[in-house]
Amino acid sequence: MVWDKAKECLRNNLPKNIFDLWIEPLECVRLRDEELYLSSPDRFFSAYVKRNFLQLIEKNVHDNGLESGKVIFCEDTRETPSAGGSVKTNGTRVQMRLPNVPVNNSQFRSLHPRYTFDEFMVGESNILAQSACKSMVTKDDSVGPCLYINSSTGLGKSHLTHAVAHQVLASSPMTRLHYVTAKQFAAEMVRGIKTNTMDNFKSKYLEHCDILLVEDVHSLTGKKKTQEELNEVLDSLIKSGKRIVITSNSAPRDLVGIDSEFRSRMTSGLVTSIQAPDVATRIRIVEKKAAQQQLCLDETLVRYLANNIRGDVRQIESALIAIRAKAGLAGGHIDLDLLREVIASVVGVEQLLSAEMICDLVSSQFNVSVREMQSRSRKRAVSFPRQIAMYLARKYTDDSLADIGKALHRDHSTVLHAIKVVSSRAVKDGSVSAQLDLLSNKVKQL
Repeated sequence: MVWDKAKECLRNNLPKNIFDLWIEPLECVRLRDEELYLSSPDRFFSAYVKRNFLQLIEKNVHDNGLESGKVIFCEDTRETPSAGGSVKTNGTRVQMRLPNVPVNNSQFRSLHPRYTFDEFMVGESNILAQSACKSMVTKDDSVGPCLYINSSTGLGKSHLTHAVAHQVLASSPMTRLHYVTAKQFAAEMVRGIKTNTMDNFKSKYLEHCDILLVEDVHSLTGKKKTQEELNEVLDSLIKSGKRIVITSNSAPRDLVGIDSEFRSRMTSGLVTSIQAPDVATRIRIVEKKAAQQQLCLDETLVRYLANNIRGDVRQIESALIAIRAKAGLAGGHIDLDLLREVIASVVGVEQLLSAEMICDLVSSQFNVSVREMQSRSRKRAVSFPRQIAMYLARKYTDDSLADIGKALHRDHSTVLHAIKVVSSRAVKDGSVSAQLDLLSNKVKQL
């Protein structure tokens, strides 16, 4: 029959170990309406075969008589136990597994459906952490065996760890993934001690784990026994070539009450931080989350929100929810007064204008990053926006010359010189004067 012939062709075209492990267990259970139904041990097995061999299988099925070449996978429902089949035990169907195929005992917290790589807003402040997480998914050795990410709350640590879990489970469903908070790990260890099941606890992480995600490791401060257990797990996984992602609210060197050996193990790979997003990234965040809330905000309102909610991204979500609710009560009308009211309730007080805010604005207007303006570059495309930022900061903020210089990695004398240069050019050059007027209007809207 079609499958027997196709299977023989696959046997001749695939390495013996691959064929024996992934093709041999597949059996034809039905051929109907030009569709070939193949039974497999379980859904994880089916997912792996479909991702890696479906195109080859369909080609061989087509070449051996099935015109459509359509192949459909289904779980084995036979009651006779066989390699990769299923059997009833005490009236309950239990799935049999292939020899040498590890049991997928992945355990993880509930994953947020929107915390994926596609939904993550990449900017200058988080691009290294995002690319490192993607490298972990693809098993890129450039990051090292252990990735450590630290940031303040609400800047995307959990989003990235959820994204890693989503991507791994989607692309490699047979991967044994464990995703826990440090507190959950500690509680699980305590349970193991109390119930004399520490062997099971150790086996779970030491023998049945391909990738480990641990959040909020800072919560282990002072918990020496838990640190020792997690350190043993990290050591074993690293030596076995497994992958580890750890998050914390502090850099490793700033963690207090952490054993030096444990700290060293956590930093055996890339250590990176996520900073607060710059204004350009915040604008994109506001725009995307406003669209999710079905809010139509003009550019002025978007920029006002982005400039006044600068830290925790969750505050942006909270503000937009409040704006939608208040706008609903006001007949759908949204203006700056409504935004000011919401920001005052979400952030606490409306933020005072600062040199940093003006630097962000100038950065977006001249299409040059704040980091470039802070650099030693003397290129006109960089030095002119830098001088403009210093001029506007002096004019519209209460910051001292030293504070303005600090925002751009310069001293007060450089700021004073920049102010004189811009003032002089504004008098002599009408285009510079027009630029300053335009920027001044935007600064007043911050």
